[in-house]
Amino acid sequence: MSAKKVLILNQEQIQNKTMRIAYQLLEDNFEEESIVLVGIADRGYVFAQRLKAILEKISSLNIQLIKVMLDKTSSTLDAQTDTPIEQATDKVVILVDDVLNSGRTLAYGMGVFFDVPLKKMRTAVLIDRSHHKFPIFSDFSGLKLSTILKEHVTVNLHECDGGEDAAWLL
Repeated sequence: MSAKKVLILNQEQIQNKTMRIAYQLLEDNFEEESIVLVGIADRGYVFAQRLKAILEKISSLNIQLIKVMLDKTSSTLDAQTDTPIEQATDKVVILVDDVLNSGRTLAYGMGVFFDVPLKKMRTAVLIDRSHHKFPIFSDFSGLKLSTILKEHVTVNLHECDGGEDAAWLL
């Protein structure tokens, strides 16, 4: 890991990118009456909450929010949700996380819904690092960032970490 810490997104940039993704989600689902935002705990869920708040201001969509807790270190899918996943039946689901790196976390998040008939599933991330080991791609991203494997991206969201929102390349 590099000893140098480089700011890649400040608080204002994160707010702007969140707003842009919310508008893109609305545009992609303009004919829908409701959507389900599925946030991967912890920062993905906070990001999903922010998207929900913006969407409620700019649209008449009925927006459900589901929190998915995953064991990201497990080699098998071990997940829990805060509400029954059947609430997503025949609806548009947007899986939300802060950073897409290898794709494992989003793949596990998608796996939670394999037995639920969905209208469609999309992914939204704040930062897409483009190091995919899984065939998972972001439909909506705030920033696509090409990095080397030794580098690490850290996202600070004040609801989880205190302080100001920021994203850092380490």
